[in-house]
Amino acid sequence: MADLSPAAQAVMAAFTSNEVIQRDRVCRERIAAALHAAADQVVPANGSRRNNEIRADLLAIAAELKQADG
Repeated sequence: MADLSPAAQAVMAAFTSNEVIQRDRVCRERIAAALHAAADQVVPANGSRRNNEIRADLLAIAAELKQADG
């Protein structure tokens, strides 16, 4: 699997310890979609500067998981 940031690795580890599932693109895309939805619900785009930073962090993890090679 592609090198993931510690944050993305933590998300994958929380999801499963099964390497076959971790390598599955569909699973990573689903996790990414869940993180994106969480960012939309928890940290609206029009929030404070700190909220925007948190939102950007969540979306960056989601993008990384979605784009990672299996």
